[in-house]
Amino acid sequence: MVGSGGGQNGAVSDDVDDVRDVWAVWLPRDVVRVAGPDAASFLQGQLSQDVAGLAPGASAWSFLLQPQGKVDAFLRVTKQADDEYVLDVEAGWGEPVVARLSRFKLRVKADIDVLAGWRCLAIRGPHAHDLAPAGAAADWPDFPGVDLLGPDPQLPPGVALVDLATYERARIEAGVPVMGKELDEHTIPAEAGIVDRAVSFTKGCYTGQELVARIDSRGGNVPRRLRRLTAPGGSTLPEGAAIEVDGKERGRVTSAVPGMALAYVHRDVEPPADATVAGTAVRIDALP
Repeated sequence: MVGSGGGQNGAVSDDVDDVRDVWAVWLPRDVVRVAGPDAASFLQGQLSQDVAGLAPGASAWSFLLQPQGKVDAFLRVTKQADDEYVLDVEAGWGEPVVARLSRFKLRVKADIDVLAGWRCLAIRGPHAHDLAPAGAAADWPDFPGVDLLGPDPQLPPGVALVDLATYERARIEAGVPVMGKELDEHTIPAEAGIVDRAVSFTKGCYTGQELVARIDSRGGNVPRRLRRLTAPGGSTLPEGAAIEVDGKERGRVTSAVPGMALAYVHRDVEPPADATVAGTAVRIDALP
């Protein structure tokens, strides 16, 4: 059962008991606009995704990396026109994206700024694509999704509006990382399990490419991997808490809801495995 809250286009419903029903949520996102004659070539050299291959209106997930290859941002790039792109990212990360891109904007004819007033209506569930065919694909493992992004997204008829707690539970169940929790300046992209949908290995060079390519060539071997934890009895594990396996610390909790969490776990722990977090017995599983 979802809690209270609301959105501009409707009140939060209490009719959604299963996160796999079709529902929508107002998702806090920052939107950055990159526009100008050099926008495409500039982003092609900065993002891990193949920006040049996008058709007008199409979007793709991408990393924005440090020169050393660790994560500055995980974002979605959408081509508005040949000389205009929008990048959307978790709320609070828009200005850091602008700052990061601006540091590498040398003799580039493009403006970079945060778009005010844009919103994201996230629709999740089996028929999300049928209900919002014009939206940007936001599919999770075994859980279809569409995001409507713009100044005034409209809630499709018959879709229940839920609160962020419902979204967070579905996100953790699907094993989807977000900025500020699973992804930050210390994260190696391959640790998060999303390189396959955020990196092009056929495009030209981009900032941070060397680490990504080297790890891929070595079979994706990284020190830790994102895993899902299950806690009995609906316990909520403390975020940031240590994960102990056979009496040794082997990871940390990154996100948690009652009965479930995401965590980075050392590569020598092969799921499924038993562990303890803050005195609670948990099971470590691979992501879907």
